[in-house]
Amino acid sequence: MSFKIDRGLFKYDFIDHHAVLCVPVDADVKEIRKRYLQIARRLHPDSSFTETATKKELGNELLSKLVNPAYEKLSGERTRGEYILILSQIGKRLLQESTSVTLNTDLAKQLAEASNIDHFYKSAIAKLAQTQYDALEQALQVIAQASELNLVYLMRSAGKSPGAPPAQPKVQSGTPQPNTPRNTPPALLKEDSIVEQYVRRAQSLIDKNQFAPAKVELQDALKLEPKNSRCHSLIAMVYLKQNQLKMAKIHFDNALKLDPNDQTALQWKPKIDKALGHQPSDHKVTSSPNNGDKQPDKSGSGLFGGLFGGKKK
Repeated sequence: MSFKIDRGLFKYDFIDHHAVLCVPVDADVKEIRKRYLQIARRLHPDSSFTETATKKELGNELLSKLVNPAYEKLSGERTRGEYILILSQIGKRLLQESTSVTLNTDLAKQLAEASNIDHFYKSAIAKLAQTQYDALEQALQVIAQASELNLVYLMRSAGKSPGAPPAQPKVQSGTPQPNTPRNTPPALLKEDSIVEQYVRRAQSLIDKNQFAPAKVELQDALKLEPKNSRCHSLIAMVYLKQNQLKMAKIHFDNALKLDPNDQTALQWKPKIDKALGHQPSDHKVTSSPNNGDKQPDKSGSGLFGGLFGGKKK
């Protein structure tokens, strides 16, 4: 069974694990575990609440495909930290792009205009959690509603600054007017302009030695434009700065495949090949743009120290 949600953060190809568990985006591990156990007891096939075979099957699918993965992601210290960082970047990105956000529920629209953001948001999430999985056939709708609240909360939180009112996302109550850029939904914006914004933000973060968020920006850019040689070259430099030489080589290879004259790739790839014990080869794409990168490459400490003066960024 496929569980497809196209509202809130899910609309941006992002799995909103907080919405699946119906906990606030700033919930701690203890709160997350407590909520998970409540849901697991409700959805387990042996639960007395799921009386029919059909409901037992649906509950088990919700548990295995949505709830368990959400808990695994949010309960691990490392995975939760990475996930929270991405959430923060999403809120900032949507706010910086000044895109219109279509809100489908009254709760989300009220949160967009609420003066006490935190109180309204957490109260609304808690209210949804009370009945989230009571009617299993409507569980996806409740998850989508919670994700809309998360989206609005992230955008408004990203707009907070001392001495200034919180930023408010624009709300569309009807059909957007044609040929009006400020009313254009995010999915209809030109990809080139969005990618360029990602690249500029990534370059600024790299200049500040903030490599983890820079990598997030570039990975998002490559999802939109996988054949952008500039993005591949920049993310290769991020991996190089992080001492992950194999990942740097993959993206430099991709950059040269797309643009044989990429100066950054031409400068650094031979040095990486030498450090990895590889002979210079033709520029061949060896992996997809979103290849996994969870484990740091420890093989390049010598090259890193030599090329960057022995100072790890």
